Amino acid sequence: MTPEKEIALDHKPSRLKNFGISWFGVVMGMFGFAIAVSRAEEILHLKLHVSPYVLALTAVVSLAIASLYLAKAVRYPRSVLDEVAHPQKISFMPTITIGLILTSIAFLQISPSLSFWTWVLGTAGHFFLTLYVVSSWVHHTRYDIKHLNPAWFIPVVGNILVPVAGVSHAPIDVSWFFFSLGLFFWPVLMSIIFYRLLFHGSLPERFIPTLFILIAPPAVALISWYKLTGSTGDFGRVMYGIALFFFVLILFQAKYFVRLKFYLSWWAYSFPVAAMTIATLIMGEESGPGFYHVLAVGLLVCLAALVALLIILTGINISRKAICVEEDH
Repeated sequence: MTPEKEIALDHKPSRLKNFGISWFGVVMGMFGFAIAVSRAEEILHLKLHVSPYVLALTAVVSLAIASLYLAKAVRYPRSVLDEVAHPQKISFMPTITIGLILTSIAFLQISPSLSFWTWVLGTAGHFFLTLYVVSSWVHHTRYDIKHLNPAWFIPVVGNILVPVAGVSHAPIDVSWFFFSLGLFFWPVLMSIIFYRLLFHGSLPERFIPTLFILIAPPAVALISWYKLTGSTGDFGRVMYGIALFFFVLILFQAKYFVRLKFYLSWWAYSFPVAAMTIATLIMGEESGPGFYHVLAVGLLVCLAALVALLIILTGINISRKAICVEEDH
C-alpha cells in the first residue's frame, strides 16, 4: 500500500492502526501460564486435567493477536515501521519471536513437528532481531537514558529461552550458544538499568509494570540450565536465589503497582511470575515434597488469579475502547 493510500485511510482514528506490538506480551503471559499449569500437573501429580484447555485458549488468543498485527502491517505498514524505529517500542518487537519459541515449548510433547518448526522460526527470527537491536544500540542516534526500562532485557535475554525446546530439536551446541549469548547480556543490562533507576528518576507510569521483568532472566536461566544439564546444580540454585530475591523485592513494593492505571504493559506481570512458578516446580522436582512444592502451589494459584484478572481488565478496557487508541502502546 502506498503512503498516499495509507494517509487517505487515516482521516479518522483507527483501532487497528493503534494495535500495538505490546499485545504480544499477552501471548507471552498466556503461554507462560499454559506451560506452568502443564508442568504443575506433571510434577505435583495434580488431577486437574485443565492444561489442554488452557493451551487451546492460549493458541486461539495468540492466533487472533498475530492475525490482527499482520492485518495492521498490511494496511498500515508505516505504523509498524514507526514502532520498529521507536527507541522504547523496539524492545517489544522480539516478543513476536519469543511467542513462537514458547509455542514450541508448549507443544513439545503434544506435536513434535509443530514444536520443531515454531522453534526454528522463532529461534532464527529472534537471532536476527537480537542482531538488529544490538546493532541499533551500538550505532544509535536516538537513544537516551530516559528510554531505558527493563523491557530492554527482551531482545537479548530472550535467547536464554531457546534451549528449553532447543535441546530436543538441534545439536546441543546450538542451545549452549543462545544460552551463553543471553547470559552475557543479562548482567550488562542489569547494571545499566539500575544506574537509570538510581540516578535518573522513576520509570514513567506505563512502564512501571516492566519491573517484573527483572524476575524473568534468572528464573528462565534456571529452567534452561536444567534442560541443558539435567540437574539444577549449584549454578541453578544461584539463579533461583536471584530470581526469588527479585520476586520478594517486587512484592515488597506492591503498593506502587496496585494504584497504577491499567495499561497493556500490565501483562508484563504474567510471564515473569509464570517463569518463577516453573523454576520453583523444577526445584521441587529435585528436592522432593516440601517447601518448594508448597511454594509452587502458592505461586500457581497467584498466577491463575493474576491471568484471570488481566483477561477481565483487558476485556473491560476493550469494551470501553480504552485500548488501541493513540499512544496506548
